[in-house]
Amino acid sequence: MYLFKTIRIRSFEAGLLFRDGEITSILNEGKYRFFDPWNRIKIDVLSKREPLISHEKLDLLVRSGKLQDIATVFEFSQSQRGIVWVDGRLHKLLSSGRFAVWNDFAEVKVEQYDINDVQVKHNDLRAILALPESRSMIDVFDVKPDHEGALYIDGRQTSLLPSGRYGFWKGKREAKVVEVDRRNVLLDIASQEIMTVDKVTLRVNAVVTFKVVDSVKALSSTESYLQSLYRDAQLTLRSVLGAVELDAFLQSKERAAEEMSGLLIQRGQEYGLQVMSMGIRDVILPGEMKDLMNKVTEAKKAAEANLVSRREETAAMRCQVNTAKLLLITQHLCVCVNWKSWRTLRLLEN
Repeated sequence: MYLFKTIRIRSFEAGLLFRDGEITSILNEGKYRFFDPWNRIKIDVLSKREPLISHEKLDLLVRSGKLQDIATVFEFSQSQRGIVWVDGRLHKLLSSGRFAVWNDFAEVKVEQYDINDVQVKHNDLRAILALPESRSMIDVFDVKPDHEGALYIDGRQTSLLPSGRYGFWKGKREAKVVEVDRRNVLLDIASQEIMTVDKVTLRVNAVVTFKVVDSVKALSSTESYLQSLYRDAQLTLRSVLGAVELDAFLQSKERAAEEMSGLLIQRGQEYGLQVMSMGIRDVILPGEMKDLMNKVTEAKKAAEANLVSRREETAAMRCQVNTAKLLLITQHLCVCVNWKSWRTLRLLEN
């Protein structure tokens, strides 16, 4: 058992002197010796290099008034948060509670925020979000480039956010960000069976090109604007192709695509979408119909070949006729020349 206790406090430290569990004084730099045969004295040494005073009896220290000249006390309610800066550098993020910082060892600045204003607005937001304790106090949302974020506070849409990183305080209100892609989107319409007016069943798939022009309308007008546009494209495809004959459709697929685009553009406007085009990608005929079409095509090609052959024969015959006519004319000229020569000879004889 020791009758005396000796303690040394260095320049960057402070000693908390407790007697029978009660704070009696704060010891500055120096060497101290106490008579304590009954072990009633306890001295806790705190480093001022850590600007925040961390002690299990901080509330007792604050109420005693011993920290009044050497530390600054901050209190945050359930709806408040704090950001601590030490010598101009980000140090710590504080939740609700009571805190104290030393005054004389470093320049300490504490910023106070009300989490009723749910969005964390700060020029050094990325540095704040990099703090380990921020994960338990801040929800982080990233809006990618060429996207737009619809911000919902407690389930109600409040604003639109451009691309970037955003933080929202936890604990008071619920924040949620829904991303909307503002680029041109190609939507593939899966193959489906459609019956034409002349009772021919086709399998047709298509593609729709669109983009979101009104994010609020796109998210509020329907549960899923993508699924709604997909369903409307299927119905439009059935409506247009179900009203034409197979031959007319195969001969003018572009016209059918233009008609479908016009109908789908109107539907897209109701969802806040701009539909640029709707095109038919593939048309698949039934097996028997495909064989029949092949036979028809083969017959047409054979008829065209026969026609070409007959035209060549006709041309050859015409060539032969022209040659015969030329020979007849030549013979006729020779006869005329011979007759004139004979007559001239007889006249000379007489």
